[in-house]
Amino acid sequence: MQTYNIAVIAGDGIGPEVIGEGKRVLEQVAALDGSFRFVFTDFPWGCEYYLKTGEMMEADALEKLRAFDAIYLGAVGYPGVPDHVSLGDLLLKIRRGFDEYINLRPVKLLAGAPCPLAGVRRGDIDMVVVRENSEGEYANVGARLFPGTKEEVALQTGVFSRKGCERVMRYAYELAKREGRTLTSISKGNALGYSMVFWDAIFEELGHEYPEVETHKLLVDAASMFFVKDPARFEVVVTSNLFGDILTDLGAAIAGGMGLAAGANLNPEKKFPSMFEPIHGSAPDIAGKGLANPLAAIWSASQMLEFFGQEAWAKKVIAAIETLLTEKKTLTPDLGGKANTQEVGSAVCAVLPRV
Repeated sequence: MQTYNIAVIAGDGIGPEVIGEGKRVLEQVAALDGSFRFVFTDFPWGCEYYLKTGEMMEADALEKLRAFDAIYLGAVGYPGVPDHVSLGDLLLKIRRGFDEYINLRPVKLLAGAPCPLAGVRRGDIDMVVVRENSEGEYANVGARLFPGTKEEVALQTGVFSRKGCERVMRYAYELAKREGRTLTSISKGNALGYSMVFWDAIFEELGHEYPEVETHKLLVDAASMFFVKDPARFEVVVTSNLFGDILTDLGAAIAGGMGLAAGANLNPEKKFPSMFEPIHGSAPDIAGKGLANPLAAIWSASQMLEFFGQEAWAKKVIAAIETLLTEKKTLTPDLGGKANTQEVGSAVCAVLPRV
Protein backbone atom coordinates (compact mmCIF):
# COMPACT_ATOMS: atom_id res chain seq x y z
CA MET A 1 0.00 0.00 0.00
CA GLN A 2 1.26 3.46 -0.94
CA THR A 3 1.78 5.72 2.08
CA TYR A 4 1.77 9.49 1.77
CA ASN A 5 3.45 11.15 4.74
CA ILE A 6 2.04 14.64 5.23
CA ALA A 7 3.39 17.35 7.51
CA VAL A 8 0.53 19.43 8.86
CA ILE A 9 1.03 23.04 9.94
CA ALA A 10 -2.51 24.03 10.87
CA GLY A 11 -1.33 27.45 12.00
CA ASP A 12 -3.47 30.21 13.41
CA GLY A 13 -7.09 31.34 13.68
CA ILE A 14 -9.39 29.16 11.59
CA GLY A 15 -6.43 27.18 10.21
CA PRO A 16 -6.83 24.18 12.54
CA GLU A 17 -10.59 24.04 11.89
CA VAL A 18 -10.43 23.96 8.10
CA ILE A 19 -7.35 21.74 7.92
CA GLY A 20 -9.06 19.26 10.22
CA GLU A 21 -11.85 18.85 7.67
CA GLY A 22 -9.38 18.57 4.81
CA LYS A 23 -7.61 15.75 6.64
CA ARG A 24 -10.93 13.97 7.13
CA VAL A 25 -11.67 14.19 3.41
CA LEU A 26 -8.24 12.81 2.49
CA GLU A 27 -8.73 9.94 4.93
CA GLN A 28 -12.14 9.22 3.42
CA VAL A 29 -10.65 9.15 -0.07
CA ALA A 30 -7.94 6.75 1.05
CA ALA A 31 -10.49 4.49 2.74
CA LEU A 32 -12.67 4.39 -0.37
CA ASP A 33 -9.73 3.63 -2.64
CA GLY A 34 -7.87 1.14 -0.51
CA SER A 35 -4.55 1.30 -2.37
CA PHE A 36 -3.01 4.19 -0.46
CA ARG A 37 -3.16 5.87 2.92
CA PHE A 38 -2.24 9.16 4.53
CA VAL A 39 -0.13 9.53 7.65
CA PHE A 40 -0.32 13.01 9.17
CA THR A 41 2.27 14.55 11.49
CA ASP A 42 1.19 17.78 13.16
CA PHE A 43 3.56 20.64 13.95
CA PRO A 44 2.52 23.44 16.35
CA TRP A 45 4.20 26.27 14.45
CA GLY A 46 2.62 29.64 13.81
CA CYS A 47 1.92 32.87 15.62
CA GLU A 48 0.98 31.28 18.95
CA TYR A 49 4.26 29.40 18.82
CA TYR A 50 6.02 32.69 18.02
CA LEU A 51 4.49 34.46 21.02
CA LYS A 52 5.79 31.66 23.26
CA THR A 53 9.23 31.14 21.71
CA GLY A 54 10.08 34.19 19.58
CA GLU A 55 10.19 31.99 16.45
CA MET A 56 7.51 31.07 13.91
CA MET A 57 9.09 27.64 13.48
CA GLU A 58 11.84 25.65 15.15
CA ALA A 59 15.34 26.43 13.93
CA ASP A 60 15.62 23.04 12.22
CA ALA A 61 12.08 23.12 10.80
CA LEU A 62 13.13 22.70 7.18
CA GLU A 63 15.23 19.66 8.03
CA LYS A 64 12.25 18.11 9.80
CA LEU A 65 9.89 18.89 6.92
CA ARG A 66 12.27 17.65 4.24
CA ALA A 67 11.40 14.00 4.93
CA PHE A 68 7.69 14.42 4.12
CA ASP A 69 5.90 13.90 0.82
CA ALA A 70 3.92 17.12 1.18
CA ILE A 71 3.03 19.91 3.58
CA TYR A 72 -0.57 20.84 4.40
CA LEU A 73 -0.77 24.44 5.66
CA GLY A 74 -3.75 26.10 7.28
CA ALA A 75 -3.18 29.81 7.77
CA VAL A 76 -0.71 32.11 9.51
CA GLY A 77 -1.34 35.49 11.04
CA TYR A 78 -2.61 36.81 14.33
CA PRO A 79 -3.00 40.20 16.05
CA GLY A 80 0.18 41.17 17.87
CA VAL A 81 2.50 39.46 15.40
CA PRO A 82 3.67 41.67 12.52
CA ASP A 83 2.54 40.37 9.14
CA HIS A 84 6.03 40.47 7.69
CA VAL A 85 7.18 38.20 10.54
CA SER A 86 4.35 35.67 10.29
CA LEU A 87 4.64 35.51 6.51
CA GLY A 88 8.39 35.81 6.09
CA ASP A 89 9.46 33.43 8.84
CA LEU A 90 7.13 30.57 7.95
CA LEU A 91 5.34 30.56 4.59
CA LEU A 92 8.01 32.35 2.55
CA LYS A 93 10.80 30.52 4.36
CA ILE A 94 9.30 27.18 3.33
CA ARG A 95 8.64 28.32 -0.25
CA ARG A 96 12.22 29.50 -0.70
CA GLY A 97 13.87 26.73 1.29
CA PHE A 98 12.15 24.00 -0.70
CA ASP A 99 12.35 25.78 -4.06
CA GLU A 100 8.57 25.74 -4.47
CA TYR A 101 8.86 27.96 -7.49
CA ILE A 102 5.40 27.28 -8.91
CA ASN A 103 2.36 28.71 -7.20
CA LEU A 104 -0.65 27.12 -8.86
CA ARG A 105 -4.02 28.69 -8.22
CA PRO A 106 -7.20 27.54 -9.94
CA VAL A 107 -9.71 30.31 -10.64
CA LYS A 108 -12.78 28.35 -11.63
CA LEU A 109 -16.47 29.02 -11.10
CA LEU A 110 -17.75 25.73 -9.76
CA ALA A 111 -21.30 24.58 -10.33
CA GLY A 112 -23.52 26.24 -7.73
CA ALA A 113 -20.90 28.76 -6.61
CA PRO A 114 -21.96 32.40 -6.29
CA CYS A 115 -20.56 34.95 -8.74
CA PRO A 116 -20.87 38.73 -8.31
CA LEU A 117 -20.57 39.36 -12.05
CA ALA A 118 -23.75 39.79 -14.10
CA GLY A 119 -24.22 37.68 -17.19
CA VAL A 120 -21.32 35.33 -16.49
CA ARG A 121 -21.87 31.64 -17.19
CA ARG A 122 -20.12 28.85 -15.33
CA GLY A 123 -17.67 28.12 -18.16
CA ASP A 124 -16.67 31.77 -18.48
CA ILE A 125 -14.44 31.60 -15.41
CA ASP A 126 -12.13 28.63 -15.82
CA MET A 127 -8.47 29.53 -15.61
CA VAL A 128 -5.28 28.42 -13.90
CA VAL A 129 -2.87 31.09 -12.71
CA VAL A 130 0.77 30.01 -12.70
CA ARG A 131 2.51 32.45 -10.39
CA GLU A 132 6.27 32.70 -9.99
CA ASN A 133 6.81 31.80 -6.35
CA SER A 134 10.49 32.07 -5.46
CA GLU A 135 11.84 35.49 -6.42
CA GLY A 136 10.50 38.58 -8.20
CA GLU A 137 9.03 41.30 -6.04
CA TYR A 138 9.03 39.03 -2.96
CA ALA A 139 12.76 38.25 -3.03
CA ASN A 140 13.21 40.27 0.19
CA VAL A 141 16.22 42.18 -1.11
CA GLY A 142 16.56 45.79 -0.01
CA ALA A 143 17.56 48.12 2.77
CA ARG A 144 16.46 51.00 4.97
CA LEU A 145 18.90 53.87 4.96
CA PHE A 146 19.20 56.64 7.54
CA PRO A 147 16.55 55.10 9.81
CA GLY A 148 14.71 57.44 12.13
CA THR A 149 15.76 60.58 10.28
CA LYS A 150 13.96 62.86 7.84
CA GLU A 151 16.19 61.46 5.10
CA GLU A 152 15.12 57.86 5.71
CA VAL A 153 14.90 55.79 2.52
CA ALA A 154 13.48 52.31 1.96
CA LEU A 155 14.77 50.26 -0.98
CA GLN A 156 12.91 47.14 -2.18
CA THR A 157 14.55 45.31 -5.06
CA GLY A 158 12.75 42.87 -7.32
CA VAL A 159 14.88 39.94 -8.43
CA PHE A 160 14.17 38.43 -11.85
CA SER A 161 16.63 35.78 -12.97
CA ARG A 162 16.61 34.12 -16.40
CA LYS A 163 16.42 30.75 -14.66
CA GLY A 164 13.51 31.82 -12.48
CA CYS A 165 11.53 33.34 -15.34
CA GLU A 166 12.20 30.53 -17.79
CA ARG A 167 11.18 27.72 -15.48
CA VAL A 168 7.85 29.24 -14.45
CA MET A 169 7.05 30.17 -18.04
CA ARG A 170 8.04 26.74 -19.33
CA TYR A 171 5.76 25.14 -16.75
CA ALA A 172 2.91 27.36 -18.00
CA TYR A 173 3.69 26.65 -21.66
CA GLU A 174 3.74 22.91 -20.99
CA LEU A 175 0.44 23.11 -19.11
CA ALA A 176 -1.20 25.07 -21.94
CA LYS A 177 0.20 22.66 -24.53
CA ARG A 178 -0.95 19.56 -22.63
CA GLU A 179 -4.46 20.88 -22.09
CA GLY A 180 -4.86 22.64 -25.44
CA ARG A 181 -5.46 26.01 -23.81
CA THR A 182 -4.34 29.56 -24.49
CA LEU A 183 -1.56 31.17 -22.45
CA THR A 184 -1.55 34.78 -21.29
CA SER A 185 1.49 36.48 -19.79
CA ILE A 186 0.73 39.39 -17.47
CA SER A 187 3.42 41.98 -16.75
CA LYS A 188 4.00 45.73 -16.61
CA GLY A 189 6.68 46.30 -19.20
CA ASN A 190 5.57 49.84 -20.03
CA ALA A 191 6.54 51.10 -16.56
CA LEU A 192 9.08 48.60 -15.18
CA GLY A 193 11.70 48.98 -17.86
CA TYR A 194 14.13 46.39 -16.57
CA SER A 195 12.36 43.56 -14.75
CA MET A 196 9.17 43.40 -16.78
CA VAL A 197 10.80 44.10 -20.15
CA PHE A 198 13.12 41.19 -19.30
CA TRP A 199 10.08 39.06 -18.41
CA ASP A 200 8.34 39.93 -21.69
CA ALA A 201 11.43 39.11 -23.75
CA ILE A 202 11.85 35.68 -22.17
CA PHE A 203 8.16 34.89 -22.67
CA GLU A 204 8.49 35.69 -26.35
CA GLU A 205 11.71 33.67 -26.70
CA LEU A 206 10.15 30.56 -25.18
CA GLY A 207 7.11 30.95 -27.37
CA HIS A 208 9.17 29.91 -30.39
CA GLU A 209 9.52 26.47 -28.79
CA TYR A 210 5.74 26.13 -28.46
CA PRO A 211 4.25 27.16 -31.81
CA GLU A 212 1.08 25.18 -31.04
CA VAL A 213 0.27 27.35 -28.01
CA GLU A 214 -1.79 30.48 -28.67
CA THR A 215 -0.28 33.28 -26.58
CA HIS A 216 -1.34 36.72 -25.41
CA LYS A 217 0.34 39.47 -23.39
CA LEU A 218 -1.40 41.96 -21.15
CA LEU A 219 -0.36 44.72 -18.79
CA VAL A 220 -1.44 43.98 -15.24
CA ASP A 221 -3.81 46.94 -15.04
CA ALA A 222 -5.61 45.87 -18.21
CA ALA A 223 -5.64 42.26 -17.00
CA SER A 224 -7.28 43.34 -13.74
CA MET A 225 -10.03 45.02 -15.74
CA PHE A 226 -10.54 41.99 -17.99
CA PHE A 227 -10.66 39.61 -15.00
CA VAL A 228 -13.91 41.42 -14.20
CA LYS A 229 -15.23 42.43 -17.63
CA ASP A 230 -14.21 39.40 -19.69
CA PRO A 231 -12.80 36.54 -17.57
CA ALA A 232 -13.50 34.03 -20.36
CA ARG A 233 -10.47 35.32 -22.28
CA PHE A 234 -8.13 33.72 -19.70
CA GLU A 235 -7.28 30.01 -19.67
CA VAL A 236 -3.68 29.59 -18.47
CA VAL A 237 -2.08 32.70 -17.01
CA VAL A 238 1.58 33.17 -16.09
CA THR A 239 2.74 36.14 -14.07
CA SER A 240 5.17 37.38 -11.43
CA ASN A 241 5.05 36.84 -7.70
CA LEU A 242 3.37 40.12 -6.75
CA PHE A 243 1.00 40.38 -9.68
CA GLY A 244 -0.03 36.75 -9.23
CA ASP A 245 -0.72 37.29 -5.55
CA ILE A 246 -3.05 40.21 -6.25
CA LEU A 247 -4.77 38.80 -9.34
CA THR A 248 -5.61 35.47 -7.73
CA ASP A 249 -7.37 37.21 -4.85
CA LEU A 250 -9.36 39.11 -7.46
CA GLY A 251 -9.97 35.78 -9.15
CA ALA A 252 -11.26 34.34 -5.90
CA ALA A 253 -13.67 37.25 -5.54
CA ILE A 254 -15.28 36.52 -8.92
CA ALA A 255 -15.32 32.74 -8.45
CA GLY A 256 -17.18 32.13 -5.23
CA GLY A 257 -15.15 34.06 -2.67
CA MET A 258 -12.09 33.37 -0.52
CA GLY A 259 -13.81 30.38 1.06
CA LEU A 260 -13.34 28.58 -2.26
CA ALA A 261 -9.77 29.71 -2.98
CA ALA A 262 -7.06 27.06 -2.98
CA GLY A 263 -3.38 27.17 -3.81
CA ALA A 264 -0.44 24.83 -4.33
CA ASN A 265 3.23 25.68 -3.85
CA LEU A 266 5.00 23.18 -6.06
CA ASN A 267 8.50 21.89 -6.45
CA PRO A 268 7.68 20.09 -9.72
CA GLU A 269 10.81 17.94 -9.66
CA LYS A 270 9.78 16.60 -6.21
CA LYS A 271 13.28 17.12 -4.86
CA PHE A 272 11.59 18.82 -1.91
CA PRO A 273 8.06 18.52 -0.51
CA SER A 274 5.39 20.73 -2.05
CA MET A 275 2.93 22.66 0.09
CA PHE A 276 -0.86 22.94 -0.26
CA GLU A 277 -3.03 25.57 1.39
CA PRO A 278 -6.29 27.49 1.32
CA ILE A 279 -5.34 31.05 0.43
CA HIS A 280 -7.77 32.81 2.75
CA GLY A 281 -6.35 34.36 5.89
CA SER A 282 -6.46 33.14 9.45
CA ALA A 283 -9.66 35.13 10.20
CA PRO A 284 -9.10 35.28 13.98
CA ASP A 285 -12.41 37.12 14.42
CA ILE A 286 -14.38 33.95 13.61
CA ALA A 287 -11.95 31.35 14.94
CA GLY A 288 -13.52 28.72 17.17
CA LYS A 289 -17.08 29.65 16.20
CA GLY A 290 -17.65 26.97 13.57
CA LEU A 291 -18.22 29.61 10.90
CA ALA A 292 -15.12 28.92 8.81
CA ASN A 293 -15.66 27.54 5.33
CA PRO A 294 -13.45 24.44 4.86
CA LEU A 295 -14.05 24.06 1.11
CA ALA A 296 -10.90 25.97 0.13
CA ALA A 297 -8.84 23.67 2.35
CA ILE A 298 -10.61 20.67 0.82
CA TRP A 299 -9.95 22.00 -2.69
CA SER A 300 -6.26 22.32 -1.81
CA ALA A 301 -6.40 18.69 -0.66
CA SER A 302 -7.69 17.89 -4.15
CA GLN A 303 -4.63 19.64 -5.56
CA MET A 304 -2.46 17.45 -3.35
CA LEU A 305 -4.17 14.33 -4.69
CA GLU A 306 -3.56 15.49 -8.26
CA PHE A 307 0.11 16.17 -7.52
CA PHE A 308 0.44 12.63 -6.18
CA GLY A 309 -0.98 11.24 -9.43
CA GLN A 310 -4.43 10.54 -8.00
CA GLU A 311 -6.20 12.59 -10.68
CA ALA A 312 -9.46 10.63 -10.58
CA TRP A 313 -9.87 11.22 -6.85
CA ALA A 314 -8.87 14.87 -7.24
CA LYS A 315 -11.75 15.31 -9.69
CA LYS A 316 -14.14 13.45 -7.39
CA VAL A 317 -13.33 15.78 -4.50
CA ILE A 318 -14.15 18.77 -6.72
CA ALA A 319 -17.36 17.02 -7.82
CA ALA A 320 -18.28 16.53 -4.15
CA ILE A 321 -17.73 20.24 -3.48
CA GLU A 322 -19.91 21.09 -6.48
CA THR A 323 -22.62 18.76 -5.18
CA LEU A 324 -22.76 20.69 -1.91
CA LEU A 325 -22.78 24.02 -3.73
CA THR A 326 -25.56 22.89 -6.06
CA GLU A 327 -27.76 21.23 -3.44
CA LYS A 328 -27.26 24.20 -1.04
CA LYS A 329 -28.24 22.07 1.95
CA THR A 330 -24.94 22.08 3.82
CA LEU A 331 -23.01 25.33 3.42
CA THR A 332 -21.40 27.78 5.81
CA PRO A 333 -22.82 31.30 6.28
CA ASP A 334 -20.43 32.94 3.80
CA LEU A 335 -22.14 30.88 1.08
CA GLY A 336 -25.64 31.56 2.37
CA GLY A 337 -26.00 28.45 4.51
CA LYS A 338 -26.36 27.64 8.19
CA ALA A 339 -24.01 24.69 8.56
CA ASN A 340 -20.87 24.76 10.66
CA THR A 341 -17.35 23.85 9.60
CA GLN A 342 -17.51 20.20 10.69
CA GLU A 343 -20.93 19.66 9.12
CA VAL A 344 -19.59 20.79 5.74
CA GLY A 345 -16.61 18.45 6.05
CA SER A 346 -18.91 15.59 6.99
CA ALA A 347 -21.15 16.35 4.02
CA VAL A 348 -18.23 16.19 1.60
CA CYS A 349 -17.19 12.82 3.05
CA ALA A 350 -20.77 11.56 2.73
CA VAL A 351 -21.04 12.67 -0.89
CA LEU A 352 -17.72 11.18 -2.04
CA PRO A 353 -18.92 7.57 -2.42
CA ARG A 354 -21.65 8.60 -4.87
CA VAL A 355 -19.96 11.17 -7.13
